[in-house]
Amino acid sequence: MQAKIGNKLLASLKPQETAYDVNDTEIPGFTLRVLPPSKRNKDGVMSFSIRYRYKGKQTRYTIGRYPVFTPAQAREEAKSILASLALGEDPTQSRKAKEEHTFNSYLEEVYGPWAKTHRKTGNATIDRLNACFKKDLGKKPLPDITAWIVEKWRTARLKKGIKPTTVNRDLTALKAALSKAVEWGHLPEHPLKKVKPSKSDNNGKIRYLDTDEEQRLRAALDRREERIRQERHQANAWRKERGYEPMPDLRKAAFADHLKPLVLLAINTGLRRAELFSLTWENVDTNRAMLAIVGTAAKSGKTRYVPLNDEALSVLNGWQKQADRKTGLCFPNKNGKPMHDVNTSWGNVLVDAKIENFRWHDMRHHFASHLVMAGVDLNTVRELLGHADLKMTLRYAHLAPEHKAAAVAKLMKGA
Repeated sequence: MQAKIGNKLLASLKPQETAYDVNDTEIPGFTLRVLPPSKRNKDGVMSFSIRYRYKGKQTRYTIGRYPVFTPAQAREEAKSILASLALGEDPTQSRKAKEEHTFNSYLEEVYGPWAKTHRKTGNATIDRLNACFKKDLGKKPLPDITAWIVEKWRTARLKKGIKPTTVNRDLTALKAALSKAVEWGHLPEHPLKKVKPSKSDNNGKIRYLDTDEEQRLRAALDRREERIRQERHQANAWRKERGYEPMPDLRKAAFADHLKPLVLLAINTGLRRAELFSLTWENVDTNRAMLAIVGTAAKSGKTRYVPLNDEALSVLNGWQKQADRKTGLCFPNKNGKPMHDVNTSWGNVLVDAKIENFRWHDMRHHFASHLVMAGVDLNTVRELLGHADLKMTLRYAHLAPEHKAAAVAKLMKGA
């Protein structure tokens, strides 16, 4: 039988009592084999392959099963094989090389370079995979990774007290890496496709600052600013005595450095840390009191617009005047590149403010929580946060109990 191998054809084919082949009309040697039903596969099995001759020997190369491979993916693989033949290479040896990848070599040579190029969080993802799985999976060939091995890893992590949500994030990263291994032909099928995430409370306690904590945080930021200004003043006095050019007087600047404006923007806009670090002056409109998080910097990949309240607008106006520029990064590091973290200075401020169990990301929760408690509807909060759907935003719903009370009260209207 001859036909173009595609989705339409596969939908029309039925297994028969014996196996049969469909030869593609466009790619020489590209074949779809349809196997008869069996106890294990009642609907039969369809697999893609390509026949070729290498050094006088006829060979049938199995590309993979449907639906692990789509017709389009199988066609591309068949073209790649024919291209290898044209260069004098044996696809069988190429396949063997693929299967010989260990988890470590796959991360280092294949998935790592791809993730760092095509994913905004690629570096962090590879760091996570190395930290979590290098010990248990690192030296294992990819085909030797099984669901049982991963289940043992998960059990050990949970026994150590690692939160289920953290384990789930690690597992999601691993599954994504192995999905690409299947797609690229390094694995025949996904070994973890039946591994489910650990049960966890996705609506756990949201950490935000109460009024007293926020006041302490602001006071600690002010104290830090004053210390830096005083240190600069003393340094300039020392330089003046020795005839050196003084550094800029920080008492004439709106801020001593980047930390206070970053924190104030975080609690007034809900921007993620990476979004703040990649924010540019071109995407800040102080005239309209609006900033844009462009799709390339947003986690969702979609551009969103965030209005600026009076404090956020004042912060950006003061910081821009101090920076004396209208283009480029708002908060570059000393080399003019995007910042990576402010962990040390942020941690010191929290200690000074006597605030515990509060991460930088919790300022995003602080922003959202106070909006909900002020009566802002959840969909508006979702749009401001840049959540792809309402599911993530619903964790703040309990902070607006008056809405639930009003709904229950409606039952009494007819009483």
